[in-house]
Amino acid sequence: MKKLQTERLFLRPITTHDSVRIEELAGDFDVAKSTLNIPHPYPEGSSIQFIESILSAERNNNIIMFGITEKELNLLIGLINLNLSKSYNRGELAYWVGKQYWGRGYGTEATKALLEYGFNYLNLNKIFAASFTSNPGSWRILEKVGLKYEGTLRQHVARFGQFYDLAYYGLLKEEFDKESSDEGRF
Repeated sequence: MKKLQTERLFLRPITTHDSVRIEELAGDFDVAKSTLNIPHPYPEGSSIQFIESILSAERNNNIIMFGITEKELNLLIGLINLNLSKSYNRGELAYWVGKQYWGRGYGTEATKALLEYGFNYLNLNKIFAASFTSNPGSWRILEKVGLKYEGTLRQHVARFGQFYDLAYYGLLKEEFDKESSDEGRF
């Protein structure tokens, strides 16, 4: 897998060496509650199994995942991935960033790089993402990078005993290509 680079970040393959850092960052309740899949409390030692399952899924071309690493400190600050659907030539974008790194634009920067990778290297036709409507930090990133609002599924998921609405956003390759050439965005 390729390593991606932005102004402030490296997006690199994850390894089992990232397990302690993943548990440290994902173990924060505010991070866990912003996702559909991070357990809370995060079970000690379970990130090894998570990483091994991701590496297996990558070998089967079902997912592409990168560790988001701050260049300056060479420190893992989050994860970003595309769940791939070969049948439909699309990818579902998902990401999280450690709470102490929120509000610094890292999510936006990493998402732009992954969109470019998904469309230009993986040649996907569509990239889409879902966000809790109650998590404006997440859906604002999607809007900033050009994904278009496609609709809301009401009370579509339950998390920690409460139902949540999911807002869906998507971007087509033809839209990405047009925005890239028109605005020099990417």
